[in-house]
Amino acid sequence: MSAPGFVPTRQLVLVDLLALILGTRPGQRAVVAVDGPDGVGKTHLAQELVALAGHVAGRAVRTVSVDGFHHPRAHRYARGRTGQTCYQDSYDYEALRARVLRPFRAGRDIVPAAFDVAADVPVDPAPVALPEDALLLVEGVFLRRPELRGEWDATCLVTAPAPVSVPRGNARFPASRVAGDEDPAHPANERYVEAQRLYRLQARTWPPEWIVDNTDLQRPELVWPDPDEPQWFEQ
Repeated sequence: MSAPGFVPTRQLVLVDLLALILGTRPGQRAVVAVDGPDGVGKTHLAQELVALAGHVAGRAVRTVSVDGFHHPRAHRYARGRTGQTCYQDSYDYEALRARVLRPFRAGRDIVPAAFDVAADVPVDPAPVALPEDALLLVEGVFLRRPELRGEWDATCLVTAPAPVSVPRGNARFPASRVAGDEDPAHPANERYVEAQRLYRLQARTWPPEWIVDNTDLQRPELVWPDPDEPQWFEQ
């Protein structure tokens, strides 16, 4: 049982991470990518930072998920269902730029999604107004890919080994589980694991500003990339 006044390790790490992120382009709008593989805990971490900022920050922090910018199913699977097509064909980055990134940089309202991937239909949510010095967290997979260079003011990589992240990711969709899919080598995981491998090959020359090792959800670790020991290569 926790003693009165005890602050969990996770909250302490989040406070430290938030302080670092809030230092990005102070007084101006800034965009920080929260990157990492499926199931690593990016979405929850970004939401935690937004909630925490409401209590401790003098700056508005909001989050948008790249999952709201999928291509339609017919486009995603037109060239097959492989790791390569998962990496190359999943997301509509031009829609993300048009609805979120360009308007945000110009001081205008953003539209936080363009597509409902579960229903496989376009969506048109209401625009969201943000302050002039707002900080926007864009969370999702593949965000340090070459064609997105220049879009982010900073990046945070959330990591965990595949034997941890793959079961977490699959647990989100219990209806589609198959026996043994907690193993990253299971055929059900092949395209996602291969997509991450291809992504790491392209992202390895673009180090993130910060790394959060989210293996233990109760005790995450905040890591600074070391050029002599590039931890992000195999994450």
